Formats: sequence, structure tokens, C-alpha cells
Amino acid sequence: MTVVAIGCDHGGFSLKQDIVATLESLGHEVVDVGSYSEESVDYPHYAATVCKAILAGDAHRGILICGTGIGMSIAANRYPHIRAALCHEAFTARMSREHNDANVLCLGARVLGVSIAVDIVRTWLATPFAGGRHLRRIELMG
Repeated sequence: MTVVAIGCDHGGFSLKQDIVATLESLGHEVVDVGSYSEESVDYPHYAATVCKAILAGDAHRGILICGTGIGMSIAANRYPHIRAALCHEAFTARMSREHNDANVLCLGARVLGVSIAVDIVRTWLATPFAGGRHLRRIELMG
């Protein structure tokens, strides 16, 4: 079972609800760090909480959702050893895991439909890291 920390801002609240339901239906443990409504909040706080959960070993992977996914991606990638990938379809989700060992998935609630977002999450969680030459490249980043 994978423990997945998930966070969002107000723009990602509705999609987060759908993703949490998907994660639970797949048998994953979900650590929901908020936000818990559509009231305006600052996304960097939620990115920090998810990334710190991963770095502390309290979660294996994280999912961050905002309006476009861009802000969450920028905020998450500030943390050492976090490899946050903004994905818009299953192919980039698969490549982010297979080649980059992404441990945080960023989604844009205002640019993705629910069914595409669910497909991205399913693909991202099911794809293993390929290792090999890709590990060498990740190690070059520190």
C-alpha cells in the first residue's frame, strides 16, 4: 500500500475530492493536508506540508492540485529530493515516474477534466521507476 499525501488550494478543492476517492478505491492510504474548502488560501503552505510529509517518511508520494498546477510545481520543487512533475495526460505521468522518479504529481484543476485527472493519477501510481541511466541523471541533480 502506498501512502499518498495530498494537498490543494481553493482552485483544486473540488478535484481533490475526486482524487481522494480514487486513491481510496485503489487501496492507498491518503493523508489529506487541506485545503478543506473553496475559501481562498495560499498554495505554498500546502505544497510545503506535502513535501515535508514525504521527506519525513510519513508519505511515499504526494499529489498537489491548484488551478493550473504551475504554482504547486514551482513551490514543491524548492525542496531538496522532491521531484514534482506537472502532468497533463497519462504519457507525461508515466514518463515522470519511469524516467524521473517523480515523487510529487501536480495537477491543474482548471485545465483538466476529472476523468483525465483520474487517468493521470492511476498511471502515475502504477508506473515504476526504470532506474539505470535515469538514476545517474537524478543523482546529478543532488
